[in-house]
Amino acid sequence: MKMLIGGAWSEGSGGDDIKVMNPSDLTTVDTVPSGDANDISAAVDAAHDAFRTWSAVPARERGRALRQAAERVRVSVDELAVLLTKEQGKPLSESKGELLGFANVLDYHASISGTIHGKTLDLQGIGDGLTFREPLGVCGAIIPWNMPVLIMAWKTAPALVTGNTLVIKPASDAPLCCLRLASILQDSGIPQGTVNMVTGSGIKTGEPLASHPAVRKLSFTGASSTGKRVAGIAAPTLKRLTLELGGSDPAIVCSDADIEKTANGIIAARFYNCGQACTSLKRLYVMDDVADNLVERLVSKASALTAGDGLLPGTRLGPLVNASQQEAMTEFMQDLYEKEHGKVLCGGTALDRRGYFFPATVVDHADPDAKMMREELFGPILPIVRVGSLDEALEMANHSPYGLGASIWSQDLGTVRRCIKELRSGMVWVNTHLRVPVEAPFGGVGDSGLGRENGTESLDSYLEWKTVILG
Repeated sequence: MKMLIGGAWSEGSGGDDIKVMNPSDLTTVDTVPSGDANDISAAVDAAHDAFRTWSAVPARERGRALRQAAERVRVSVDELAVLLTKEQGKPLSESKGELLGFANVLDYHASISGTIHGKTLDLQGIGDGLTFREPLGVCGAIIPWNMPVLIMAWKTAPALVTGNTLVIKPASDAPLCCLRLASILQDSGIPQGTVNMVTGSGIKTGEPLASHPAVRKLSFTGASSTGKRVAGIAAPTLKRLTLELGGSDPAIVCSDADIEKTANGIIAARFYNCGQACTSLKRLYVMDDVADNLVERLVSKASALTAGDGLLPGTRLGPLVNASQQEAMTEFMQDLYEKEHGKVLCGGTALDRRGYFFPATVVDHADPDAKMMREELFGPILPIVRVGSLDEALEMANHSPYGLGASIWSQDLGTVRRCIKELRSGMVWVNTHLRVPVEAPFGGVGDSGLGRENGTESLDSYLEWKTVILG
């Protein structure tokens, strides 16, 4: 598959192709070009040329193009889901859900296209004032491999509906479905050159995109360490930044929680996408008096998650995306075994079979200072800490440089209100976790990044205010 520059499919100028592997059986799904700075420059030039045309299209008409693209995705969802599962590994049902989420995000931004306007001001003693909201120009987007389709929508829809043009760099591990979606966008009434996609590594394509002076806004999703590097590279050009970075989401289960509902919610929030989501539930703090009951249910439910090829019926846990992710989970477990930082109740060892499989793992009595409690745990491991009070749970939950999401599981309104106020995170869930509706602003604090995606708030970072004073 080729990259998309200026409305044409290109082989790129970076040299050797990149193999996209199926993490379930290690076969090659397809190849994509290894782009470089020359390809980024060509894509930025194409986006710059398209900006005059696209920005002149009325906002509601831009919204109609997004809605048309959404319908085309829904029509092709079965075919696209197979491709996404082959390149990323997640079960087919999760791939379909993600693609429908892509369509939903486009529909939402189409629905708010009519809100993109300025206002009038009565400036007493001076005259009248007018404000306009204008698009920035060329925007860049760097997409991760874990939720490539949904996160592409989060970045693409607000940029396009506000009249900007785009250069997108997908993840090398999962670029194929994103390329297909870029093609669908171009075929839905969006002018050629408005959406460009350059494949390649972070160094050869991501860094030139972040540093390019004509790119006025960059939205990046990925690891915190990489996000900080991206921010440094982008700084000299003073471009706007949205950074959605890592997370180590805590959850607190109180004594009055509905244990069965809580157990089901925790399993879904921890093991969805094989635990490879920024907002996955990654640290669990449970009150002592309900811990035995909850842990027993969690082990039973986690043990029933069948690991296998995402295309096969009955698979509930796909593979990790690549060898590095599997090795990282093994290292977390080795550290735990060596330091006796917890008791493994199920799973714990990579499966001895072809593919990057790691079983659903539950660790009880986890040491609060264990490596898996301090670093981002991007895989299917659930560490559990037993606590004696809400004070203790809140202190441990906030003892992290991350602040993306957190959840509280309780029926008591006072407890819930206290946790909402004291939990240090950009999003707090109550008796649920991992749900990120497009209508709500999403983002983190601390090492989890800056800026917000989704909601009407997502439009702000893609628009510039212009003020006119009429004397």
